[in-house]
Amino acid sequence: MVTSTLPDTALPPVPGPQFPQNARQERILDMAESLAAIAAANAPAHERNNTFPHDTFAAIVDAGYHTLTIPEDQGGMGATPIEALMAQERLARGDGSAALAICMHLGHIYGVATSTDWPDDLRRSVIDAVVNDGALYNTAASEPGLGSPSRGGFFATTAERTTDGCWKLNGRKTWATLSPALGFVGVGATIVEDGEPVEKASFLVPMNAAGVAIDETWDNMSMSATGSHDLVLTDVMVPADHRLPVSGKPSNSPWSILTSAVYLGVGVAARDFTIAFAKTRKPAALGGKTIATLPNVQQRIAEIELKLLAARATLYGAVQQWEDHPDLRGALGWQLAGAKVLVTNNAIDITDQALRVVGSVGLQRRHPLERYFRDVRAGLGNPPLDDVAVGIIGRAVLGE
Repeated sequence: MVTSTLPDTALPPVPGPQFPQNARQERILDMAESLAAIAAANAPAHERNNTFPHDTFAAIVDAGYHTLTIPEDQGGMGATPIEALMAQERLARGDGSAALAICMHLGHIYGVATSTDWPDDLRRSVIDAVVNDGALYNTAASEPGLGSPSRGGFFATTAERTTDGCWKLNGRKTWATLSPALGFVGVGATIVEDGEPVEKASFLVPMNAAGVAIDETWDNMSMSATGSHDLVLTDVMVPADHRLPVSGKPSNSPWSILTSAVYLGVGVAARDFTIAFAKTRKPAALGGKTIATLPNVQQRIAEIELKLLAARATLYGAVQQWEDHPDLRGALGWQLAGAKVLVTNNAIDITDQALRVVGSVGLQRRHPLERYFRDVRAGLGNPPLDDVAVGIIGRAVLGE
C-alpha cells in the first residue's frame, strides 16, 4: 500500500521476508491492510488538528484487531509474535500514530491475558471487557519528574491504604498513550505508610473511576495522534484486589520490542513514497525523463533498500529464531534488543535519505513524507533505549 498523494505506480516488493506465508497470515494481513487504508485517510486531519483518531480506533475495534494478541481460548486472535509484527508493520504503513497507540495495548494486554500472577477474576474481567466491549488497556508509569521508569526511582504518584482496605491514588502521569480511548490503565505508584515511601507497586484503574481526569497536554513533533496526554488522579479509590503483580509485558521476548514493527512500517511507507516520487517526477531539465534515471538518486534508493533489508531481515529473523528454538531464548535476548536498535536507527536513516531524494517538496505537509520523517524519531524513546540495548549486548557477548 502506498500512502501518498502521488499517482499510483508499480513498486518492487519490500526487501526482506515476504508475507503472507499461509492462509492465516493472509487473513491477518488483509485486516491490517484494510485498517491501514482507513488510518492513512484519517491521519492528515488528525495530524493537522492535533486530535486523537477516534474514527480509526472505532474501525480497529470493530474489526477485532485489538484482540490480536489475546489467546484464542480467551476470545482473541491468538497471534504469534511474527504475526503481530507483520500486522503492526502493515498498519504503520498507513499511520504510525495509530499503530504505535494500539501497539501499547497489544503488548500489555498479552501480558495480562497470559499472566499467572494477576488475580484470576480481575484478569478475566479485563479480558472480557476487551473482547466483548472493545475496552483498551495501557499502563502509565512515566511522570514529569521521574523520566523513564526504567531508570529507577520512586513514583511521585502515591497509593495509600484506607481504613476499609481500599487504595487511594493521587498523582500525575505523563505519556499516557491511548488515554482518550482507554477502558483501563495500570498505574505505577509508590505505596506510602505514615507519610513515608515503602515500595513501588501498580494498580488497575478503570478510566471511568471518580477522580480520573485527562489533561490534554500532548503536543508532540512525532506520533502526534497517539493521545499520550497526562493522566491526573485525584483521590481515586480502587478496591484492594486491584493491586497488580510486578510482572507485566514480558521482557526478553518479542513482545517487549513490538514497537519496532511500527517504525519499520513507517520506514517502508517512506520508501514507497520515495520510489513512487522518483519514478514519476520529471523536471523540465531532464527532457521528459524521471529523476529515477539519475545515478545519485539510484544510489540513495539503493541505500534505502539496503537499510530496509537489514532492518526487516534482522527483526523477523531474531523473532523467528525465538519462536522456533525455545531452548535458545535466554541467549537470544541481546539479539532482540539489537534488532530494536537497528530497526529504529535504520528507519531514521531511511527517512533522511528519502528527503534527500525528494528534496524540499518532501517537507510540504500535503505529502506524508515529512510526517514519516518526524514519526520515526519517536522510536529513540521506546525501550530498550540505545544505551541500554548496547549494554545488554556487550554484557551478553562478554559473559558479564
